[in-house]
Amino acid sequence: MSLRPQAATTRSTTPTGWVPYALVALSGIPAVAGTLRLVEVFGGPQVLPHNARISGSPAPVVVHIVSVIPYAVLGAFQFSARLRRRRPRWHRAAGRALVGLGLAVAFSGLWMTLFYPRQDDTGVLAYLLRLAAGTGMAASITLGFAAIRRADIATHQAWMTRAYAIALGAGTQTFTLGLAHAVLGHRSPSTDLGLGAGWAINLLVAELVIRRSRRPRQAGRSRRGLLAHADGGVVRVGSP
Repeated sequence: MSLRPQAATTRSTTPTGWVPYALVALSGIPAVAGTLRLVEVFGGPQVLPHNARISGSPAPVVVHIVSVIPYAVLGAFQFSARLRRRRPRWHRAAGRALVGLGLAVAFSGLWMTLFYPRQDDTGVLAYLLRLAAGTGMAASITLGFAAIRRADIATHQAWMTRAYAIALGAGTQTFTLGLAHAVLGHRSPSTDLGLGAGWAINLLVAELVIRRSRRPRQAGRSRRGLLAHADGGVVRVGSP
């Protein structure tokens, strides 16, 4: 039996170089707002509107902001396949840090949802969405960590991508909340829908990225299967 596989082209899984910087930019507005809130909490001038919930119990807000900013920035560069190849030790070290930071983001967000008084312009839907976001992010990080421990890289990448998408919801919500308030006003349904739309958009993009990254691997398995099951003759994989 003669096997002569021909080279087949597959779509590269390497993201373009601007993607990490675009993700950092998306997190820029909430990062600036969070930094200003930290300045206020630690005795600086009040630039943002007063929030009685934060002044009454600032600890979870401090944990959330201090964790989410480095999570958003550091996590953005985990999407660079070139950086993962060239600096695998950096990727692993950053990944360990991101697990801790991400869980701090998720659990501090859940704490605020459960124990802070509800915002005046939000309703039950926003409450449920925030619970789902915090729980989903914590679960995604846990599943992603478990996957890499058993060397399942594809599953690890998929769950970590979903966790990052949830964390970056505040960036997308800057736009979805603005649109919802412009159309529906500052009432409970508009804020709830704006929050939900931000997370929904991010998770939809995440699933598209995950499916796109799996196509070359699936194509590779199909080619290997054709070669393994060939029982005679000349097999030219990729040719008509």
